[in-house]
Amino acid sequence: MPHHEFEVSKCIPERKLHAVVKGAGEDLTSVLPLGYLNTIPGTLSERGCAYCGAKHVIGTPMKDVIHISHGPVGCTYDTWQTKRYISDNDNFQLKYTFATDMKEKHIVFGAEGVLKQNILEAFKAQPIIKRMTIYQTCASALIGDDIAAVAQDVMDELPDVDIFVCNSPGFAGPSQSGGHHKINIAWINQKVGTVEPKITSDHVINYVGEYNIQGDQEVMVDYFKRMGIQVLSTFTGNGSYDDLRGMHKAHLNVLECARSAEYIANELRVRYGIPRLDIDGFGFGPLSDSLRKIGLFFGIEDRAQAIIDEETARWKPELDWYMARLKGKKVCLWPGGSKLWHWAHVIHAEMGVEVVSVYTKFGHQGDMEKGIARCEAGAMAIDDPNELETLEAMYQLKPDVIFTGKRPGEVAKKIRVPYLNAHAYHNGPYKGYEGWVRFARDIYNAIYSPIHQLALLDISKDAIPTDRGFATQKMLAAAGLDDQTLASTTLRQYSGGYDSVSRLRERVYPTFPGQTVIPAE
Repeated sequence: MPHHEFEVSKCIPERKLHAVVKGAGEDLTSVLPLGYLNTIPGTLSERGCAYCGAKHVIGTPMKDVIHISHGPVGCTYDTWQTKRYISDNDNFQLKYTFATDMKEKHIVFGAEGVLKQNILEAFKAQPIIKRMTIYQTCASALIGDDIAAVAQDVMDELPDVDIFVCNSPGFAGPSQSGGHHKINIAWINQKVGTVEPKITSDHVINYVGEYNIQGDQEVMVDYFKRMGIQVLSTFTGNGSYDDLRGMHKAHLNVLECARSAEYIANELRVRYGIPRLDIDGFGFGPLSDSLRKIGLFFGIEDRAQAIIDEETARWKPELDWYMARLKGKKVCLWPGGSKLWHWAHVIHAEMGVEVVSVYTKFGHQGDMEKGIARCEAGAMAIDDPNELETLEAMYQLKPDVIFTGKRPGEVAKKIRVPYLNAHAYHNGPYKGYEGWVRFARDIYNAIYSPIHQLALLDISKDAIPTDRGFATQKMLAAAGLDDQTLASTTLRQYSGGYDSVSRLRERVYPTFPGQTVIPAE
């Protein structure tokens, strides 16, 4: 697994240790790209900061909370509405963001007074919301404002409110991953165990490391409820503040994103004896295995298998339709965190695409090791690439599509490579059986877009062809398919609706032995 040196980064020799090319049969423990280190000066990293990791990734998906940043307004603006972490309370956390708007005078004279004023104004402006999270930024951390004291002062004045303080300034770690750790530990230290939840089932879980991107959480919770499992809390997508204060009463922590939330799952195990079970909601195979594991833990394997059989029969013919048309297409899997190893093997196994590169902005060595292990020989693995390295890699690898964030995705489009938003999705949710077909459909739409085919023509130097005529997606995708596949009456395109989530909120679930029925209000 030789290290890979980018031409654009030869002036920064340290960068050579942050990229490798996977060789056939190599031992992954021998050579890995360095990761989770301070950004090398001069590399123009595209990373987020620790504050971003705490507020944007973990905190803000909590739905019934006023999220206020104690710092300049740019901090909270940069972490607002860039992920579609929807909720079932009319998306309150997406509609509003709050900041104390610190200025130079506050750096000189202190900002505790303006913080208290902003807290009171926010509660007055949103009288229905009685919960708040305050996020520290670099500015308020450097001058030493005692945020916890101000929060306690407000709670003494307003006994019906509760406030959580997250001290995670941007410089608290080498990347946003440092902020994940900060808010995980702060939540269990300050809030877990302060509410006693109502237990309604013999099978109770916390769903940890799930942020409800376009409804992912609601899809997975639907499966759990169909198994008769009570989801005590979700950390933190579509999660309720007070539900998350009662995490200590769960029987099992079901962990989805190990990179962002294993810290609190591990602490719940140490402090309260709650075991941790890692799952994967992406892909038919991994999801089925995950539901079986949960069923096995509670002794309800039959309920899990019934869901697997029903969902597979409904959606597998549609996934196979897309696999026939995506097989052999090349993808750069550049999602940032845990999706590089959640997706690397299963998109190859179930959609036929070839993973030619993985990268992570903020992942640790374990993330990269799992990602590299799950992709094919010849794949390039990169830690914390900058824009110039990203461009060089795309020119070299020539992918058909890229799964990444919006900023690198827009760069890719400039060199005529289509991208799918791996962070906030294009047309999600992508978890669940139907969601995985939606993902395959979005990949198909990106690669075979007739408009994109026009973008492949460089009119600055290429002659404009006049003999091609009109082509549809199906015509483009049909090239190379055998007659049997084209004539299949079993395989079919995605047949679900535009909104696959809202109907789940109205579903009536079966009652199993050991469950207590709570009457509707």
